[in-house]
Amino acid sequence: MKRVRGYFVLLIMVLCANTVVFTVSGGAASADEIVKIGLNYPETGPYAKEGLNQRRSADLAAEEINAAGGILGKKVQLVYRDTKSNAKIAKENALELYDKENVPMIFGGISSGVAIAVGKVAKQKNRIFLGTVTASTEVTVEEGNRNIFRGFSDSYMYVKTLSSYLNSNFAGKKMFYITSDYSWGWTTEEVFRRFTNTTDNTVHKSLLTKLGATDFSQVLTVAKDNQPAVLILSLFGRDLETALKQAYSMDLKKNMQIIVPLITLDAAMEVGPAVMEGIVGTTYWDWSVPYKYNYPKGKAFVESFEKKFNRYPTTTGAPAYVNLYQYKEAVERAKSFETNAVIKALEGHKYIGVKDEQYWREWDHQSIGTVYAIKGKPAAEVNKDKYKQDYFEIISTMKGDDAAIGKDEWIKNRAKVGMPAVLE
Repeated sequence: MKRVRGYFVLLIMVLCANTVVFTVSGGAASADEIVKIGLNYPETGPYAKEGLNQRRSADLAAEEINAAGGILGKKVQLVYRDTKSNAKIAKENALELYDKENVPMIFGGISSGVAIAVGKVAKQKNRIFLGTVTASTEVTVEEGNRNIFRGFSDSYMYVKTLSSYLNSNFAGKKMFYITSDYSWGWTTEEVFRRFTNTTDNTVHKSLLTKLGATDFSQVLTVAKDNQPAVLILSLFGRDLETALKQAYSMDLKKNMQIIVPLITLDAAMEVGPAVMEGIVGTTYWDWSVPYKYNYPKGKAFVESFEKKFNRYPTTTGAPAYVNLYQYKEAVERAKSFETNAVIKALEGHKYIGVKDEQYWREWDHQSIGTVYAIKGKPAAEVNKDKYKQDYFEIISTMKGDDAAIGKDEWIKNRAKVGMPAVLE
């Protein structure tokens, strides 16, 4: 009898799979008791590893929110779509999520091309998009609109933080750029050149590489023959991992400092401590930050994630966790899921996520927070950690207001492409 009853319950669950969401406690909620939220992220493709940790962090946040009563009494149901880090696919996903799934908000993504595409759909549909891991300045400058909020530091902030290190240690030295051929890569190199006085590309040369390239040996050989003091790899995800491994095998670290604008724990773990040792870059966040600076909410996130997944959370996961909570809190301040009310509740709001205080800047919707310059620890130190994931030493910090683009420059850059001086 018990077995028959179990089969009957399972059958009901299968038949109702499209209309119920099962809560952390094991109960079920009807369709009008849930709110669907879209997670548009790279399950496959060159940024799949980063996407996995984004989904894990989003799932953790959803579980915690549902256990605490949901959002305005509604349980969160995450609806997943795979962007494959392809802007066209991401746009199609967004249209489906907004129109067919009726989500009021989409978050996620690990590509600025994806973020720009989804942001345009959000504007068209008057819904909200919280860009999670997207660093091109274009997202909140030239392509910014009132429906996009970016919960991640941008290239301008990362490069300005790194430029202090470069100008102190390599002023007047020759640099060489290897740059991913899409929005994030272009804007990152542009800002690097500006802040390090390396705009003369006949001296400080560069090569573009296709996103998803599988071999960087040819461009690395050109860089080696050029004999720069600094090699800047404006690459991310699998591209960066491949390039770092090949640079190590070619012994490039012996004669030049390798700089990576944005380093993640995902990439470090893939290439290993020997490859990462001495590499300098920046990060939005690292799991060690809350412990170094005593941030209770950050510690709680690390420990909850560690308990669930038996590893530390990553740079690419943390903003997904924070973004879902930020949406929840904005809806509750607005007392509504209505887009305009939630936008107003987000604008100018100060919050504590997983580090120190941040805020959503009202005029460009950029999240302003501390940026961390980091350096790969010696391999022996990394290997002492229980998970062998203690990769980074924080070598300097820069407050978000000091690192971010100013309003006058923002207006000027938007004017160049015919965009208004206010978000529309």
